Amino acid sequence: MKKLTALVLALALCLSLAACGGSSSSDQPAAEENTTEEAAPAEETAAEEAAPAGEAATEEEAQPGEAVETEDGASGDVVLKIAASPTPHAEILEQVKPVLAEQGIDLQITEYTDYVVPNTAVEEGDEDANYFQHGPYLEQFNAENGTHLVSAGAIHYEPFGIYPCKTASLDALADGATVAVPNDVTNEARALLLLADNGLITLKEGVGLNATTNDIVDNPKNLQFLEVEAAMVANLTSEVDIAAINGNYALDAGFSSAADAIAIEDANSEAAQTYANLIVVKEGNEESPAILALVEALQSEAVREYIVNTYEGNVQPSF
Repeated sequence: MKKLTALVLALALCLSLAACGGSSSSDQPAAEENTTEEAAPAEETAAEEAAPAGEAATEEEAQPGEAVETEDGASGDVVLKIAASPTPHAEILEQVKPVLAEQGIDLQITEYTDYVVPNTAVEEGDEDANYFQHGPYLEQFNAENGTHLVSAGAIHYEPFGIYPCKTASLDALADGATVAVPNDVTNEARALLLLADNGLITLKEGVGLNATTNDIVDNPKNLQFLEVEAAMVANLTSEVDIAAINGNYALDAGFSSAADAIAIEDANSEAAQTYANLIVVKEGNEESPAILALVEALQSEAVREYIVNTYEGNVQPSF
């Protein structure tokens, strides 16, 4: 009887231990599976909610010149970013900032001293426009770099002038007098055309803005030409009889085309019309409201008066 009782107690103990082990092994995996199933939808929902917001922000940033919406839903100023050479371009742009501000346009001017980055910045969308170049340079830059930049309007030109150096006037030039001219194709052609317009030389018919000294067919005074970098011409006044200097370099050297030049490009000349300095944008943006407002402000009578009164003829309106 004692053996039977002991056997029953041992069997009951084994069954109890087996029941506890089964409960422990089945509950834990079930809890892990439920946690995974509940977390996954939450993560997907968060990702779905985040994606549209990111796409909207990217789309907004890709359209410069549009109003910026503030956190409270109010529409802020349009930000218009423009790259410009310091003189005279950035100075002229400063004159229209208050006018544009009244229209809700915040004109932000960044000054550049080179002629490459302002164009690549507009092409890549870092700047909305630039103001530093004339048409022939723009065409050449597009051809060489595969960019898609266009003019939105002409603002001013910087006329070439002939300045007295060792000789005070054109009539006083001696036989064999020396003339300093720029050595690059664009500026040398302008200098030669100006000399031709004043009867000092005759150029081959039709050479126009491609003229070089090789295109001179008549040189009654036997003028000698000293061809140097455009920026250096104004430094040679003590070495030559006369010098043909671009308006911006004359301005830097302290010359006034109105007071000092003995001849100057006419506003209606081929060179003056061709080499007008432009507001340049990426193709497709030339009709955007902010750009149209900028060009209209720059082509105003107030800006015309500013240019005429400030630059003493070295910078002249093209409108």
